[in-house]
Amino acid sequence: MAILANGESRLLIDGKLVAGTAGTFPTVNPATEEVLGVAADADSDDMGRAIAAARSAFDDTDWSTNTELRVRCLRQLKDALREHVEEMRDITVAEVGAPRMLTSGAQLEGPIDDLSFAADTAETYEWRTDLGHATPQGIPTRRTLAREAVGVVGAITPWNFPHQINLAKVGPALAAGNTLILKPAPDTPWCAAAVGEIIAEHTDFPPGVINVVTSSDHAVGALLSQDPRVDMVSFTGSTATGRAVMTDAAATIKKVFLELGGKSAFLVLDDADLAGACSMAAFTAAMHAGQGCAITTRLVVPRAKYDDAVEAAAATMGSIKPGDPTSKRTVCGPVISARQRDRIQGYLDLALQEGGRFACGGGRPADRDTGFFIEPTVIAGLDNNARVAREEIFGPVLTVIAHDGDDDAVRIANDSPYGLSGTVFSGDDARAQAVAARMRVGTVNVNGGIWYSADAPFGGYKQSGIGREMGVAGFEEYTEIKLIATAAN
Repeated sequence: MAILANGESRLLIDGKLVAGTAGTFPTVNPATEEVLGVAADADSDDMGRAIAAARSAFDDTDWSTNTELRVRCLRQLKDALREHVEEMRDITVAEVGAPRMLTSGAQLEGPIDDLSFAADTAETYEWRTDLGHATPQGIPTRRTLAREAVGVVGAITPWNFPHQINLAKVGPALAAGNTLILKPAPDTPWCAAAVGEIIAEHTDFPPGVINVVTSSDHAVGALLSQDPRVDMVSFTGSTATGRAVMTDAAATIKKVFLELGGKSAFLVLDDADLAGACSMAAFTAAMHAGQGCAITTRLVVPRAKYDDAVEAAAATMGSIKPGDPTSKRTVCGPVISARQRDRIQGYLDLALQEGGRFACGGGRPADRDTGFFIEPTVIAGLDNNARVAREEIFGPVLTVIAHDGDDDAVRIANDSPYGLSGTVFSGDDARAQAVAARMRVGTVNVNGGIWYSADAPFGGYKQSGIGREMGVAGFEEYTEIKLIATAAN
């Protein structure tokens, strides 16, 4: 792969790999703080050309109606990514700091394989539905419901699971007949640029159908929300940035999909295996250094068993040492940047100021002088009003909160501006299901069930977003509904 060979990436605009007008910017290994190489730095003119190319490809070609071509191109992309999976793995571990073990799942191989779901959905989808005859206002009419592509889609993505989030937008958006501009986070430009390189060199995607624009300037991505030539913006990231995307998109009333923050609760009921549940909560919160929007970072446990719960969580969390992401044994690697590490440390300092204590962790590992590492940390002694219990930290930090029964546990879980995910553990499945049904969240894990899958929709309530990604629901986010009414004699 040219990126690994040259230490440099390029933009993909209108079917061509090109340099960025603003030059280049560095991409850094968060485990070593070393510069890996450089990425193409796009400016507003580059983004304008990408938008123009996507607009032309949608308006002036048969891409939106040629389902056979779309399916073939997506399957080519999946196969080509599979052929280059080891190079992609090396880029992902180095640039994201993702533990190698996670690249066999959601960090790389899972999203590649999920492209098959997008292609299969497009191939078998009922693009037209006959609603039958009716006589509205006394006029005999035959009604047909049509699903069509939205148009030009701007996809703005974060750094924590770049392949998962990039391909979860690229796959369904293109499968549905849209054209697309992908603007990845400045922290992980190579992950997206590598996909662009493979598209240009190993697939039949027509020019302009998919464009990859890397840039160090967040304002370049904001152009996708502002430009009237873009019909839809699909954004994953912080709630604060999501608000800005929504505000910018309002000027042209463009369609918006938002997958935003979370502060998800892991509820342990009084009949659950306390040690087992708390151990699972701690392991989950430490994985990939806690850099996941749906990770359960509030452990809500029975008040009578609070001390035992803290001890169990700390035993697991304290045993997980931040390590080299290239090692197959590492669970918790670095956080993405010095900026993010300092932000997390600020929250840890705040926890002490608010009256909390650390059952384990609390700062940088003593044995790591380089790399953006934070110890997996359990915070105890605070209630759900503490800022560390209400605000998204995005690090390996678990706050343990006491509840006084099922109703109180549900109240605590729902007492949040977010509503992305949740977990319930109980010795009684029916009891756990009843609690899960009352949680105001988009996904719930009951007694260890797995909700992540290509065919299952993902998204949240409240300030965790608008719409769903993945599954048929995620595919349909990238479509419009048209009703065709034909006079019937």
